[in-house]
Amino acid sequence: MARRVVVTGVGTVNACGNDAETSWAALVAGQSGIAPITRFDAVGLEMATTIAGELKGFDPATVVERKDIKKLDLGTIYGLAAAEEAWRSAGLDPVDAAAMEANTEDLPFDVDRWGAIVGTGIGGLDTIENTHTTIMERGPQRISPFFVPKMMANAIAGQMSLRFNLRGPTFVTASACASSNHAMALAYRSIVSGEQDFCLTGGCEATITSMGMGGFNVMRAMSTRNDDPTGASRPFDKGRDGFVMGEGAGMLVFEELEHARKRGATILAEVLGAGMSSDAYHITAPRPGGIGPARAMIAALADARVAPTDVDYINAHGTSTPLNDAAETAAIHRVFGDHAKKVAVSSSKSMVGHVLGGSGGVEAVFTVLSIRDHVVHPTLNQQEPDPECDLDYVPGGSRKMDVRVALSNSLGFGGHNVTLCFGRLRD
Repeated sequence: MARRVVVTGVGTVNACGNDAETSWAALVAGQSGIAPITRFDAVGLEMATTIAGELKGFDPATVVERKDIKKLDLGTIYGLAAAEEAWRSAGLDPVDAAAMEANTEDLPFDVDRWGAIVGTGIGGLDTIENTHTTIMERGPQRISPFFVPKMMANAIAGQMSLRFNLRGPTFVTASACASSNHAMALAYRSIVSGEQDFCLTGGCEATITSMGMGGFNVMRAMSTRNDDPTGASRPFDKGRDGFVMGEGAGMLVFEELEHARKRGATILAEVLGAGMSSDAYHITAPRPGGIGPARAMIAALADARVAPTDVDYINAHGTSTPLNDAAETAAIHRVFGDHAKKVAVSSSKSMVGHVLGGSGGVEAVFTVLSIRDHVVHPTLNQQEPDPECDLDYVPGGSRKMDVRVALSNSLGFGGHNVTLCFGRLRD
């Protein structure tokens, strides 16, 4: 009998809230979390973009002890915050990790088959940037001994393994903005194959730094609507002029169906399939016509054994860049044909910004909650129609609807395309 994978827990921190339910309520209400940058003086540095989707009121001490904050990059702390929420959401308690270590033989499940596969596009950029400043101002001998374990991209997977006593497959995927979806696709396949039974998966990123913002600015990839922060991210709108940087994390618990049932876990959705492809075209620009993303969606539908006409909703990559939004729209037309205009399509980035390697994790949380709550959030700032973007992007407000099957797309620099297929638990 084929092994099936379900979602039993979700957690997220992002510009719209420091937990899943708060941020989900904000998205459903169409409330943007994008505002002027406060973490550093972007205006004083004369940056072209001075707005971003920063977390608000987030205290790292609620996640790790104060003495340990200096040992972890901000992105890792975000990831741990989302992972702990997902862990609790799955019906577990943080103290269970210690009990798992002490009483392995007495547990009703095999913790050697519990893992963590997570994505991050860049890793500890804040740590790297601050350490470079230390070298320039005080010399290399003043580098923190925590520098390497803080900045390494796999720090989040290692820290999650330590915190939750996860001894199965534990690693990080790095494929730019597709990182989280690659991680979740591998977590899903690892469970289907029988390699593990339970996996914390998703992604995190913290790149609202002078280096991160400056790098994307010189590429002219970000919006410069600094006088209108909440109106700056406008996916699929004719007036879109670039993405808005976000930060945070989105984590989910993927679990083998019978394993979840034996634990008495609440099942939020089923992971039906995953598909991946590459554009093989350009390091940053998508191949025109959306051929690559279309192949990823087709592969995900085939893996899920779902017909295009069964799909009700797509949580789009929807970055608010001219090339991406047109290519993704073309891809949806390629895959769905006449059904394309009957599918609700919305972009979470219109409100939380672009969390880069963590975006897929955040958006997967929202996709699962769409299925749970029978509602899809709007695409904010959809005001002027674009002939190249002619689908139903849920403008104007959230929509109550029966979401039986949903796709979540992520497209990354390097030409990476990954689609996840979620759905209501099948009989």
